[in-house]
Amino acid sequence: MQILFPYALLSLMLSASVALAEPVKIIFDTDMGNDVDDALALAMLHSLQTRNEVELLAVTLTKDHAEVAPYVDAINTFYGRGEIPIAKTDSGITPGQSRFTGVGLERDGGEYVYPHDLNIGDQVPLAVALLRETLANQEDKSVVIVQVGFSTNLAQLLQTEADDYSELNGFDLVERKVKNISIMAGAFEPINGETHLEYNVVQDIPSAQYLAEYWPTPIYWSGFEIGLAIRYPAISIEEDFGYLERHPISESYQAYIPTPHERPTWDLTSVLWTAREDRNYFGVSEPGIVTVLEDGETIFESNLAGSHFYLTIPESEIGAVQELLAALVSEPPN
Repeated sequence: MQILFPYALLSLMLSASVALAEPVKIIFDTDMGNDVDDALALAMLHSLQTRNEVELLAVTLTKDHAEVAPYVDAINTFYGRGEIPIAKTDSGITPGQSRFTGVGLERDGGEYVYPHDLNIGDQVPLAVALLRETLANQEDKSVVIVQVGFSTNLAQLLQTEADDYSELNGFDLVERKVKNISIMAGAFEPINGETHLEYNVVQDIPSAQYLAEYWPTPIYWSGFEIGLAIRYPAISIEEDFGYLERHPISESYQAYIPTPHERPTWDLTSVLWTAREDRNYFGVSEPGIVTVLEDGETIFESNLAGSHFYLTIPESEIGAVQELLAALVSEPPN
């Protein structure tokens, strides 16, 4: 009989726990191009996937501009995952030029600085079709959707009928395949003593209302006040990406608003909560129901039968979470 020394036994236990840990399967639904925190969040997802903590199944877009899909493809390719499917919206919401997605289209000597296969003018599937296809191919209750843009795509998904991907309608497909959604939307604390009408909600109020009323799985809301309290460190942008001569994330940040500006980490908070739900970086409210009013205000009412929750952040945890986010965003590609 083989006798294991304590350190050998510990090693086997750690190996077993790693083997048993399944990465969180994520669909990233984003209004990439409107604010650079979406780009920081995507970089963070890639770092977490390299750590085997998440698996990024697809990226669906809610900003309607031709540069966005090629930019996302450039970021995915930079991190060695150019095969991740990307889908667009045709909603017409926020169709304006982005301050930073042009970083992904820059050329040097005729070649892209940040290579990618998806180009402006290429055929890109619509988000709802990709959402249905992706969900249909996953195990039941296995997918978390991280929505950090508008509710456009997910509201449309709920209203779809059966198709070649699944015999289920949208509502039933979501109920079967999705564990929960983690969304950066709304505001649940006053800002400077006043009610805040949050951008992601206000840009498509009817879809936000529909999502809040009819989505059949738990929803975890990271409100405006959470990301506002946690600023991305300017020093990280200036110093932590120096392992390469050029880096698309630091360049995107500087193109959006240059340092010393420190951008709120709105979208990153939803990603962090999803990937490391059990680490207690954030507090979680009691269960309740969120209602979206006609002007975009989000109202939370406690209800033990409710399936909505909102995140909180103790002031004592802000510094640690800030450093963690910077470390994950700036981690070198594998």
